[in-house]
Amino acid sequence: MQFSTRAQRIEPFYVMEVAKAAQALAREVAHTDRPVIFLNIGEPDFTAPPLVQEAAARAISGGATQYTNALGLEPLREAISGWYASRFGVDVPARRIVVTAGASAALQLACLALIEAGDEILMPDPSYPCNRHFVSAAEGMAKLIPSGAADRFQLSAAQVQAHWGKQTRGVLLASPSNPTGTSIAPAELRRIHEVVKAKGGITIVDEIYLGLSYDEAFGQTALAIDDSIISINSFSKYFNMTGWRLGWMVVPDAMVPVVERLAQNLFICASTISQHAALACFAPESIAEFERRRAEFKARRDYFLPALNRLGLSVPVMPDGAFYAWADCSAVAHKLDVAPGSNCSWDFAHALLQQAHIAATPGRDFGTADTARHIRFSTANSMAQLQEAVARMEALLA
Repeated sequence: MQFSTRAQRIEPFYVMEVAKAAQALAREVAHTDRPVIFLNIGEPDFTAPPLVQEAAARAISGGATQYTNALGLEPLREAISGWYASRFGVDVPARRIVVTAGASAALQLACLALIEAGDEILMPDPSYPCNRHFVSAAEGMAKLIPSGAADRFQLSAAQVQAHWGKQTRGVLLASPSNPTGTSIAPAELRRIHEVVKAKGGITIVDEIYLGLSYDEAFGQTALAIDDSIISINSFSKYFNMTGWRLGWMVVPDAMVPVVERLAQNLFICASTISQHAALACFAPESIAEFERRRAEFKARRDYFLPALNRLGLSVPVMPDGAFYAWADCSAVAHKLDVAPGSNCSWDFAHALLQQAHIAATPGRDFGTADTARHIRFSTANSMAQLQEAVARMEALLA
C-alpha cells in the first residue's frame, strides 16, 4: 500500500511510545508497593465539575444530541465572549468565536484557511510537536528557531525579524507553552505582532493554558493586542474537560465564513453534548471550583520545581503557567548510568521509569535545540504523587 508524502512527513509522537512503556510496566507492578507514578501526560487529574456533568446528562436525557451550527451553539459562543470580558477585560464579540472539536480542530482549521503549499511558519524550539505537524498537514513548513532560557524559551521580535524570509507566512506561538510552561511577556508579544503585521503575515497564538496562569505579569490574552490575531483555546486544561474534545478559536470577522465552510465539510460540528455541558463551565459555582483547582496546580508547581532544582534536575526558567517542568537532566544522568549525548533525556526517561517507576517525557518530541538534555515533567498529578516521586528520585540520585 502506498501512502501520501503528507502522511510520511508526520513524525511519530514519541510521548506516546513512553506512555505505552509506562502502561505496560504499570500493569506489572500494579499490586506492589511501588506502582508507576505518571508525570508524563499533560492531562489534569481533575475531571469536569458537577454542574458540567449534570448538564451533559440533561442534554442526553432531553434529546439535545443532534447537530449544531458548524460555528457552535450561540449561547456557548456568548458565554465564551462573556468570559473574555469578565476574566480579561477584553471585548471579543461572539460572532468572531468558532466552537471546535478540541483545540486540535481549531489549529487544523486555522492552518488550512491561511497556509498555502510552501509557506513557512516561524515557531520556537522547543514547542509542542503537534502544532508543527498541523502546519505540515496544510502543506506548509514549520521553521523552528532555537529559543533558550534567556528568552523564556519563546520567540522574540528580534528573532522573528531576523528569520523572516521570502516564504514566511507568519508565526505560531504558544503562551503559556508546552513543554516549558513559560509565557511571552505582553509587551514582547505586541512587538512580535507589529513585526508580523508590517510584513503582511499572520499571528496565531495557542492559548489553551491561558486560564492556568499564575503570574500577573503574564496571563493576558493576545486578543487584547489586535483583532487580527488568531487565538486558539480549549476546554481541556483550565476547564478540565480533556476527553470531551471541545475547544474554540477567535478569528477576524473576514475569516469567520471561511472557517465555517471548512468546519462544515471536515467536522460538521463539535460534539453537541459537550457543547451543552460546557455552558455550565461559566456558572459562578463552576468558576469558583476552577479557581480552587488553579490554586492547587500552583501549589504543586511551587513544591515540585524547587525539589527538582535541589536534586540537580535544573529548571532554568520558572514556569508562569500550565503544569509542566522543563528540566535539564544532563548533570545527573550519569547517576542512572546514562551517558551524555544525543539520547540523553530519552535514555534518562526510560531509566527513570525502570529504576524508580516514574513516567516522564523525554525532550525529543519538542524540537532539536537542546531538547536532548531536557525532560518534561507534568505536575498535573496529585500533591501526594508528586511528593512520592520526589522521594523516589531523591533516593535514586543520592
